[in-house]
Amino acid sequence: MPSIFPPFMSGPPAAGLLVLRVVSGAAFMFHGWRKIQDPFGWMGDESVMPAVLQALAALSEFGGGLCWILGLLTPLASFGILCTMAVAVSTHVLRGDPFVGRPGYEPALVYFSVALLFLLRGPGVLSLDALLFRRPKFDHRP
Repeated sequence: MPSIFPPFMSGPPAAGLLVLRVVSGAAFMFHGWRKIQDPFGWMGDESVMPAVLQALAALSEFGGGLCWILGLLTPLASFGILCTMAVAVSTHVLRGDPFVGRPGYEPALVYFSVALLFLLRGPGVLSLDALLFRRPKFDHRP
């Protein structure tokens, strides 16, 4: 049966993934908290972004952050965050926001990279995904 998870990393790399998941996930939950309070209108009345896309962004930030912390449904959470951060980066770049100074595109670009890492590498063995979805190894002994 095919899996959406790459082999789960163990050892010190798994601990590093855990720390990155918890820190990044907490940051996303913090940033998504205000948005999830008004998911269809958090960008304001003057926004051209459709309400349903605002709601998806709020869900991906708050819910995706929680999923990262737990290491649960990490590929799905990472894909949602990846899409949200791609829009955030492109919005900042099109507005001409600098790399430093006023709020620029670098935080969104960093989070885009973290989401890409989790999407391609997985959450590691210190996750609920590993507990729930790791395939048992086949024992060839008689």
